[in-house]
Amino acid sequence: MAEGTDYAHPNKLVSTEWVAENQAKIMAGEIILVESNEDALLYSSGHIPGAQEVDWTRDLNDPLRRDYLDAQSFARLMARLGATPNTLIVLYGDKNNWWATYTLWVMELFGHTNTAIMDGGRIKWANEAREMTKERHSNPATEYPVRPRNDSAERAFRDQVLAHVDQQGKMIDVRSPEEYAGTRMHMPDYPNEGAIRGGHIPGAKSVPWAKAIVPDSGVFRPTSELTELYEAGAGIEKSDDVIVYCRIGERSSHTWFVLKYLLGYGQVRNYDGSWTEWGNLVGVPIEK
Repeated sequence: MAEGTDYAHPNKLVSTEWVAENQAKIMAGEIILVESNEDALLYSSGHIPGAQEVDWTRDLNDPLRRDYLDAQSFARLMARLGATPNTLIVLYGDKNNWWATYTLWVMELFGHTNTAIMDGGRIKWANEAREMTKERHSNPATEYPVRPRNDSAERAFRDQVLAHVDQQGKMIDVRSPEEYAGTRMHMPDYPNEGAIRGGHIPGAKSVPWAKAIVPDSGVFRPTSELTELYEAGAGIEKSDDVIVYCRIGERSSHTWFVLKYLLGYGQVRNYDGSWTEWGNLVGVPIEK
């Protein structure tokens, strides 16, 4: 665990050293290690021994509606991983762990909160020349209970965001400065995914998600720097009800994790409809 730090919840982070030291427990299924990437080919090209893959498109989404998987599907996913409701699940991935935090966020919607992120993600493990394998690991399947998804505490929807705007609530737009300004309709080097209008939700402050990361190592910044970034830079406080958003909720899940677990904010919700929804809605307010 993240010993020696002053994060609000140091148990939500583990180091690459911790994962290496706990390889026997991972291989035995006592701890479940999950790799979640944006790049669907990365896992098969090599991964940490004992890691299982959770693909965000295939495993986390409803096949028809724009929504997450239902309770029965989540129970099947967790049973496939070999989890029980008490199993510690450690997640890591590419892109400075943004897909790992996205997967963690979805897991916590279903009440599986015994989770942690491997600080530095896949790139830190690789840069340290630690062991990688192409062998797929699997645990014996378990009987995981079907528990309803609870969106109320961690997830925001369109109407709630509209009410938040009316109340001048605190919001953070974690996209690039160009997306926030409305001069770009999508992430740099990515295709446009359907937003008709550019700009940002009125009142939202711009804090790009990757500012929470130390660029050279991929690890999270220390508490003092994170506090400066969000409180001095964006004017939010721990007592605030904060909504974060991006394009589809993946980058903002990373900021949700930082605010909730590293800084200890009590009310943080991820608006996963984000700009793909807001930029297409008729009549909603937009600023540039």
